[in-house]
Amino acid sequence: MPQARSRQRDDSERGALILSYVIIVPVFMAALMVIVQGSLWYLAREAALAAARQGADAARVLHAPPGAGPRAALAFARSAASAYLLDPQAAPNGSTATTVQITVTGHVPAIVPGLPISVTQVAQAPVEQFTTP
Repeated sequence: MPQARSRQRDDSERGALILSYVIIVPVFMAALMVIVQGSLWYLAREAALAAARQGADAARVLHAPPGAGPRAALAFARSAASAYLLDPQAAPNGSTATTVQITVTGHVPAIVPGLPISVTQVAQAPVEQFTTP
C-alpha cells in the first residue's frame, strides 16, 4: 500500500504548471518580439546608410545631373531594402558646391504594436574635381 499513497497528488499544487506557463510564455514571446524588432531596426538603419552612400557616390561625380543623388539613393533603397525600410525618402540636405550630403529616412516595420520607429542616415562626400598637374 505505500505505493498507492505516493501516487496521490497534493491538491495544493494542482494547476501550478499551467500557472507558470501563463506567466513565462508571454514574457518569452515579448522578449522574442523585442529581439526581432531590434533586428529589423538594425537592418533598416544599415540599408538607409547604404542607400545614402549610393546617392552620395552618384551625386559626387563631375557634372552629375541635378537630383542624381536622391534618385540613386531611392532606387537602391527600394530594390535592396524594400522589406525592412518602408517609405524611403532621400534629399540632398546640406550639399554645397564642394560637398555632397544625402539624407535617407524611412520607417521600420512594427513587430511590437504601438512602437513606430523611423531611421535617418546621412552620407557625405566631396565633389570630384579634376586638376592638371
